[in-house]
Amino acid sequence: MTHVRRDQLVDYVTWEEELRPIQRPDILAAKELRRVVIGPLTFLFENPDTIRYQVQEMMRVERIVREKDIQHELDTYNDLLGGDGEFGVTLLISVQGEAERAVKLREWTGLLPTLYAEKADGTRVRASWDERQVGTDRLSAVQYLKFAVGEAPIAMGCDLPGVEGRLELSAGTQAALAEDLAS
Repeated sequence: MTHVRRDQLVDYVTWEEELRPIQRPDILAAKELRRVVIGPLTFLFENPDTIRYQVQEMMRVERIVREKDIQHELDTYNDLLGGDGEFGVTLLISVQGEAERAVKLREWTGLLPTLYAEKADGTRVRASWDERQVGTDRLSAVQYLKFAVGEAPIAMGCDLPGVEGRLELSAGTQAALAEDLAS
């Protein structure tokens, strides 16, 4: 997948005053097409537009102007994108209530190996992730995954008992992911 380049970013003032109001509705619509929810799990497929938006938002919120700091944000967020034939996915784990969330994040430490993207032929491709993201006794509520499917998946799922579920992706989501993979 194509990464975001520095020349595709603008200063935070131009972003906030001119471009954000125009581009935000389109980015939110793009994110909605790339959002897959299975129970407490939200898979958000990233693409260059969502990453560019996130970098611009970080620059805006943190008032980043130094080139080295902008480049750091760009490198960090570009790393979330998948490589050739691969999707980068932000996984958000949502559990209501702080006490319940703490319990579930300890109970679900084995969650990541149970996540999959399903191809048209029924093959289930398991997620990969950075091992440094996972503690020995607790899972973080935000995870960054990669799925090396080579094509737009037709479904997403989880095999972890108590969280298991499978959701077929809409035609619109499949088309958006196919377009992202081709970029």
